[in-house]
Amino acid sequence: MNHDSIYTSDIHHNGFIFDDKVASVFADMIQRSVPGYAQSLQMVELLAHQYGQNNSNVYDLGCSLGAASMALSRGCSDKDCNIIGIDNSPAMVKRCKAILQDESIHIHCQDILQSNIENASVVVLNFVLQFIAQADRLRLLQTIHQGLKPGGVLILSEKIAFPDHLENERQIALHEAFKRAQGYSQLEISRKRTALEHVLIPETSNAHHQRLQQAGFSASHTWFQCFNFSSMVAFK
Repeated sequence: MNHDSIYTSDIHHNGFIFDDKVASVFADMIQRSVPGYAQSLQMVELLAHQYGQNNSNVYDLGCSLGAASMALSRGCSDKDCNIIGIDNSPAMVKRCKAILQDESIHIHCQDILQSNIENASVVVLNFVLQFIAQADRLRLLQTIHQGLKPGGVLILSEKIAFPDHLENERQIALHEAFKRAQGYSQLEISRKRTALEHVLIPETSNAHHQRLQQAGFSASHTWFQCFNFSSMVAFK
């Protein structure tokens, strides 16, 4: 696993981009940046085992390097499921295919807003919706809901915001303390925060649950939260 040291020097592109430089260190970056990330993958596997249906498709939307795709594959190992990973970054897709080397997991380079979701029993959006324009988020969730089979689930993990300003600031401070504990310097943290501004747009948990209901899901629950990162499951 390559060590993430991207933000030890100035970044010259405009904002955070999932290019080859990020793809090359992404596994280290996300583990050291997202508290509870390993736990979220374990639960993707468990939820896939619980809700995956025979003769169905299982999707990892915004699959990056395929960590959730592999969790889905493990969870559905006793079922006849078609595992599909989709990402719009050519650099991510290239590295994902090289890492997985598994013909049973089908990885495609596509825009998830343009992808067909059909005959699905489990769909994963693992820290992806936050990078989608807010105006497009409901449409994406509606497409997912329409493509799910009865009894299917959406697993949604996101960085979240808090309606109370002081609480939001406390959670951000705790997240930055977590990253310092993982070896990031304050300069790296500051530079990455600047790069992500206007690229990663977090919303409150309530906003997510309201949108899931608006998209047609019968129920949604938060099953995990660590600081300002949360994982939800929504049911059709």
